[in-house]
Amino acid sequence: MTDGKRQEGERQQQPLTRQEAPKSMGEGKLLYPALAPVVFYCMKQTTWPRKWCLSVISNPWFDYTSVLMVLLNCVPLGMYKPCEKMNHDLEALDAFFFAFFLMEMVIKAVALGVYGHQGSYLSNSWNKFDFFIISGEILDHILASLGILTGLKVFQTLRPLRLIGRVPSMRVLVMVIVDTLPMLANVLVLYIFFIHIFGVVGVQMWAGKLRNRCFLGEDIPTGYNMSLSPYYETKRGKKSPFICSANVKKGMLHCSDVPPYTKDGVTCSLDPRRQDSAGKELFPAVGASTNSCINWNLYYNVCRNGNENPHEGVINFDNIGYAWITIFQVVTLEGWTEIMYYVMDANSFWSFTVLTFVTIMGSLVMMNVCAVVIATQFSETMERETDEPRSGLFVKQLLEKFRDFIICKLGRLCNNKVNPTDSGSSKYSLYRGTLTQIWKPTKERLRRVVMSKIFDRSIMVAVLLSVLTIAIEHHKQPAVLTHVLKNINITFTVIFVIEMALKLLVLKLAYFKDKNNIFDFVIVMISLWEIIAKADGRLSALRAFRLLRFVRLVHFLPYLKAQLLVMKRTVEKAAALCMLLLFATFIFSVLGMHMFGCKFSFKSEHGDIITDRKNFDSLLWSMVTVFQILTLEDWNFVLYNAMASTSPWSAFYFVALIMFGKHVLLNVLVGIVVKSYQAKDSLDESDSSLLLSESSSSNENPSNPRVNVTEWRQMCNFPWIQKVRRWCEAREEWSFYVLSPQNRFRICCQHVVSHNLFDHMILLFILLSCVTIALERPGIDPGSKEQWILNMSRYVFSAVFFVEMLFKVLALGVMFGKECYCKSSWNIMDGSLVILSLVHIFVSMLKMDKGNMLGMVKVLRLLRALRPLRVIKRAPRLKLAIEALIASVKPIGNIVLICGAFFLFFGILGVQLFKGKFYYCDGHDTRAITNKTDCLSANYRWEKKTYNFDSLPQALMSLFVMYSKDGWVNIMYDGLDAVGVDKQPVRNYNKWMLIFFISFMIVSIFLLDMFIGVMVETFHECMQDQKQDEALPIDEEQVIEEQTNKSAGFPDPEPEPVPYYENYSPLRRCIHTLCTSNFLDLFMTVIIILSVLIMAFEHYNQPQYVLKLMEYSYYVFTAILIIEVLLKFVSFGALRFFQNRWNLLDLVIVVVSIVSIIFTEMKMADAIPINPSILRVCRVLRLAQVLKAKKIRLLLKTVIKTLSQVGNLCLLFTFFFFIYAALGVELFGKLECTDDYPCIGLHRHANFKNFGMALQTLYKVCTGDNWSAIMKDTLRECRPGKNCVSYLSMVSPVYFSSFVIMAQFVLVNLVVAAIMQALEESNEVKELRKKRMRPRSSRHLQERKLDPTPSPSPAPATDPVLVTSRLPGKFHKHK
Repeated sequence: MTDGKRQEGERQQQPLTRQEAPKSMGEGKLLYPALAPVVFYCMKQTTWPRKWCLSVISNPWFDYTSVLMVLLNCVPLGMYKPCEKMNHDLEALDAFFFAFFLMEMVIKAVALGVYGHQGSYLSNSWNKFDFFIISGEILDHILASLGILTGLKVFQTLRPLRLIGRVPSMRVLVMVIVDTLPMLANVLVLYIFFIHIFGVVGVQMWAGKLRNRCFLGEDIPTGYNMSLSPYYETKRGKKSPFICSANVKKGMLHCSDVPPYTKDGVTCSLDPRRQDSAGKELFPAVGASTNSCINWNLYYNVCRNGNENPHEGVINFDNIGYAWITIFQVVTLEGWTEIMYYVMDANSFWSFTVLTFVTIMGSLVMMNVCAVVIATQFSETMERETDEPRSGLFVKQLLEKFRDFIICKLGRLCNNKVNPTDSGSSKYSLYRGTLTQIWKPTKERLRRVVMSKIFDRSIMVAVLLSVLTIAIEHHKQPAVLTHVLKNINITFTVIFVIEMALKLLVLKLAYFKDKNNIFDFVIVMISLWEIIAKADGRLSALRAFRLLRFVRLVHFLPYLKAQLLVMKRTVEKAAALCMLLLFATFIFSVLGMHMFGCKFSFKSEHGDIITDRKNFDSLLWSMVTVFQILTLEDWNFVLYNAMASTSPWSAFYFVALIMFGKHVLLNVLVGIVVKSYQAKDSLDESDSSLLLSESSSSNENPSNPRVNVTEWRQMCNFPWIQKVRRWCEAREEWSFYVLSPQNRFRICCQHVVSHNLFDHMILLFILLSCVTIALERPGIDPGSKEQWILNMSRYVFSAVFFVEMLFKVLALGVMFGKECYCKSSWNIMDGSLVILSLVHIFVSMLKMDKGNMLGMVKVLRLLRALRPLRVIKRAPRLKLAIEALIASVKPIGNIVLICGAFFLFFGILGVQLFKGKFYYCDGHDTRAITNKTDCLSANYRWEKKTYNFDSLPQALMSLFVMYSKDGWVNIMYDGLDAVGVDKQPVRNYNKWMLIFFISFMIVSIFLLDMFIGVMVETFHECMQDQKQDEALPIDEEQVIEEQTNKSAGFPDPEPEPVPYYENYSPLRRCIHTLCTSNFLDLFMTVIIILSVLIMAFEHYNQPQYVLKLMEYSYYVFTAILIIEVLLKFVSFGALRFFQNRWNLLDLVIVVVSIVSIIFTEMKMADAIPINPSILRVCRVLRLAQVLKAKKIRLLLKTVIKTLSQVGNLCLLFTFFFFIYAALGVELFGKLECTDDYPCIGLHRHANFKNFGMALQTLYKVCTGDNWSAIMKDTLRECRPGKNCVSYLSMVSPVYFSSFVIMAQFVLVNLVVAAIMQALEESNEVKELRKKRMRPRSSRHLQERKLDPTPSPSPAPATDPVLVTSRLPGKFHKHK
């Protein structure tokens, strides 16, 4: 929206602003000049009904009443109970609000006119929106009276949106978001294009495959009188189906993999097919015990299609609609690995490549492009806004006025008490004067003490110590520690009371003018209340708020202060966004209650009807569920329940919620953060410079300890020391003080080290050592030949790297010299790894105590995974990326420090609230269990949740899991169910704990966006430095575009070359005209869209005529593509044809189509590794030609440029994945997951048994899909009789947390920064081209004016570039 349109819209918002209306209106003068004189052909401004309506809507209380009614209207919407019958009082309230808004519309329509007048009712967009809602409500009433959609009142739920048009800050924010819609629509087109392509691919490859089940090969119920399921079901039933592959050569799961039948916990091993005709004698299998039962699962040996798909039939590729839903879920990265495992079991192991590519392109690239476009467009639009949204300003002013009023009243009260009115005023005044003389110097001394730095720092030390005492509290702590901590708490409370009293004596009521003092006052009062009333429990948790005093420490950390200022600015600017997000959540919650209320119920194993915890049965749980969907945590299970209980069309609700809430509103927050970082330099610059000067001046202290060192050297001035020192200084450039720079052997070593072949050979050995690391796994037999080869290779590689280090040390020197070995940090890293390898070999050969040797060997084996670090120095691009990452440690460290402070605050608060309460009874039927005693008496197990708040380290680990947004909902449910210490959890026992968890998640969203802002700013600075250091090459597309502009009618003074088609024959000229016309492109676009639509009609179990239609249409479209390629080949010639990339794409599609027809007709599908029908999907790539619109092409260039620039990022990803995969194999390769001891996250598809599976598991962790369950499996208690690794409980959280930080928070955000930089460069190139086009066009117009001869009409197309892609400029000069 342009500035003119925006100003016009703002003028339309207030059409009733009076312009000094005269008291007595003469004829021809209007009271409201901005409005129409006459409306409805009869009502003038002086007519009584209209005059009254004008006076009503011009009154400011009319707007206030309207806003109040909108807010009050939310009350009956939130009181709606879907599980109960409609309350008549609520219906009466709804009718009242409907009548009010209808009356409001009528009054405005009468006053302003409906349409066609200046300032009329429908000329305002927000009035149009009100009219739309009222019309929809009337339609709802009509449909309800007819018995159609009686329970769904969509338009009624939209009533709160009226508030947007009545609150200026929200109105401005919404208009800014509307401005981003054109660019957002282009991103949406790319997004739909991407999902449709892979939806068609999924239908072609996996239609009906997820229905495969292992059915009985014989009629067991009739033949053996045994009740069995028609097909095999796992212990988890439909939640985890056994999907088999019908083709024995393909797929990863077959009916032969069905586990044995179990009965009463005993694994059956008898083969029923060995039973005799009488049915009495059974022959046990080899090795089976005599009391074994019959393994009936052997009869599940027929794999065929069933009637059900996984997860209530939602996950499948049977038609394009379900394929869209499934691909959309994969792109959101929630539950995508489960879909991939299903497809791998049913189709092929290599199916993971398709879905992995979908996650990379869809989530890592396309979704981040969407975020970058919204954030960038929002920032640019907000720069043009003069009135920034400040919704919190009004509330802030009210609070300040209230505080000043209270202080003023207290001041007057004190003055009244001080001034006496009795007869003894003279004695009182004398007494008062004496006290004043004594108090004044005392007060001045107290002021100096209170205002001194020593006092402030002493209080800060006391705060830190008090926080430390709170932090060491934990569950099951000794009674002595509890008593000591209680006394310490009383001591610190006394200290803070004294501090508060001193400040009150000095400052009096001015004490309350500082927000920090008010905060301290509240904390001190709470602490006193806790001590005096001997309160325990929730009130004691408020002591954790003392930690927020750490904000005072930022005066000593200027860079951290800058980050906090950015955070403060972000929170201020995001106030209107938070309000809009709250209203969007409320509207979707009310809509969800109307659509899905009381429909998410299921029957438990005990026969009870239980409501799913993610439900829409009330406003509270509906809003919690909507917030959960916005975080994308387990939103797919809500989708499954909704589609199973209502209709498949309910998926639109979740898609709309995720697209609007997650990808639009929350990405606007990213834009606000980025804009705040761009304005970071102007934030409190003077304070930052002052603090920096102070820190620098403090470093320049004249009393430097170096003076003492020099004095000590003079004192220790012995002659022999001086001789040794002179000898060393004279031989400083000598290697080992033995080999001089002119030594032949050293020169030979220098020649060897500086040779390129030396580096290439070392790099080859490094890569080979990485291969051997990847081949190592715990399952190798120690006495096998493979293990012997790996051991020998380790010795060889260690020897080679030792020789390399020796050559470099001899050639460069060790520690002294200009270019010595240890001056490079990369050489120090190489040398350390070589020494560790030698120590590992030495320790392995020693005959030490077995326990000590195993411990040392394990540590050294773990350090062996760091060998790939040597690659950094020898790969320049990787080295550059690592150095850039190291450069960003400082700003990232500040964000980590802020995150750590908030983690510490919420961790201490969580320990105070939940310590000892995250225990539960694990047994068959725990409905009657209330505490630990009942559980143990019933022979059940009293278990502790893996993620709990029993101590601060446990709390920090749980909070980090929540921070990553994976598994936070389950932790929240555990907190809501917590009753007390040694108490059995009760569902939703304390709903107030939602405040703790939801507030932490809101803070985490802000902090995650701060991570993005830091990475974008750091990446931008690195790119700017790189542009300054090296001259960037000229963009090839810019040269092509310039020469295209020359051929398109903007000639330079030099003469144009003769067109290449000048000597064509008439027939070829006609073909050329056709190929370069817009008609051919439009015709082929229609053909491509038709072919894609026909491909989308394909579905599972389709009729024969649909199959024939698909086949014949494929032949027709292939023939049309062949004709088009031949025409272009004749028109442009071979050389020009192959220079156009779009022509090459067309040729590849034609060749692939012909090959697929040949393979299909000759029935050679089994001869190739892929399904020939998948080759038909290549036609969908021709849809890319439809995306030639300028803005979409700009996005495509941004994506391509991003992919071309993320080479360093790919190297970083590969590097970190390799190291962590090798460490994972060493640490977790022996973890056992069986049916008796099952795992939650680890299974046959996700484990660390070998390097390949470790890479796949780490990619799952990188996407954030159920990684918390994997870490939970590594933290399990050791089973009795098993040799478990004792240090996993300490190493595992560090391993997974560090990987999640690097992968999810750093590297992925680097991709966002790269996309934002690419989009910025594309926009700069676009603006540069516009500037270059303007003088050319003006010069061309001047030449047209000076030349009276009319220019000949151009040929139908002077260049094939005009319709197809642009040809390289060298071919314009070739002729």
